[in-house]
Amino acid sequence: MKIATYNVENLFDMNNDGTEYEEYIPNGSWGWDEAMYRTKLRNTATVIKDIKADIIGLQEIESETALKDLKAELNRQGLYYQYYAFARTPNSAVNSALLSRYPIQSALKLPISRNGKYRDILEAKININGIFIRVFVNHWKSKSGPESERIACAKRLLLRLKEIPENEPYILIGDFNSHYEEYKTFLRSRKHNDTDGITGINNILKTVDEEGNPITYTALKTTKGSLYNLWYEIGEDQRWSHQYKGKMEGLDNIIISPGLADGEGIEYIRGSFGRFDAPYLFNKSKIYRWQQSRNYPKHHLGEGYSDHLPIYAIFRL
Repeated sequence: MKIATYNVENLFDMNNDGTEYEEYIPNGSWGWDEAMYRTKLRNTATVIKDIKADIIGLQEIESETALKDLKAELNRQGLYYQYYAFARTPNSAVNSALLSRYPIQSALKLPISRNGKYRDILEAKININGIFIRVFVNHWKSKSGPESERIACAKRLLLRLKEIPENEPYILIGDFNSHYEEYKTFLRSRKHNDTDGITGINNILKTVDEEGNPITYTALKTTKGSLYNLWYEIGEDQRWSHQYKGKMEGLDNIIISPGLADGEGIEYIRGSFGRFDAPYLFNKSKIYRWQQSRNYPKHHLGEGYSDHLPIYAIFRL
């Protein structure tokens, strides 16, 4: 069973809901029209089809309409997902979703605030041949704001995780807008470090121990309350999924619970974590994101994919 996550970068439908970014207003000045929408759907579906995941979490899906249109395009390309879940955050331009080839027994949203400042976390309980796993799809607050905003997301998630029975397996996936070692990379950033060195992904979720050492796969079994970030499964030079001003960051993460490393039920296959980096997702060594012309008149070019690379991991019963 392959589980993946992919920030698709702004998949907006053709309904004008009033929450769209300016460049995605249907039939607006940027040229976001039916033809452009269909091109974005095809390109996004091509990537998902090539990943061949059984379960995939998606970020930056505007609506359930856009998700259903994506499912339909995937079906045309030969990949059928029978089950889906969608978390609509009021007043949010983009939202999180999940596609699954296995039955979703239940799905719910974890709201972080009531004012729409934060995107809700999507929780889905999935039936894998009679064994259940919870998948949490995250899209935390962006780095346009300080770390305290991402800590708010982490605390809400942790509150829910503490309600789950101790040995029940779960997996955290998505765009956390946090590097897998955020506790190291943000220390010198006055803009981000408003928390005295504490980060949501590392300290609140406990992917590092009290001494600041990363939790290893072995330590996951013995360190109570800890979680394991799968970025450590590959070489350090490959631990990134996003480029920003020449800086490589692992903002997208797959984090597993001890229940996926205890030798029972559903288990993570060590060494199976990977970054989906097909050659067509790059252009001149840069991620081939969805292209827009900034020359007047500003407009969509109808090519490219996303500013994030997908990541995945394989599990077995």
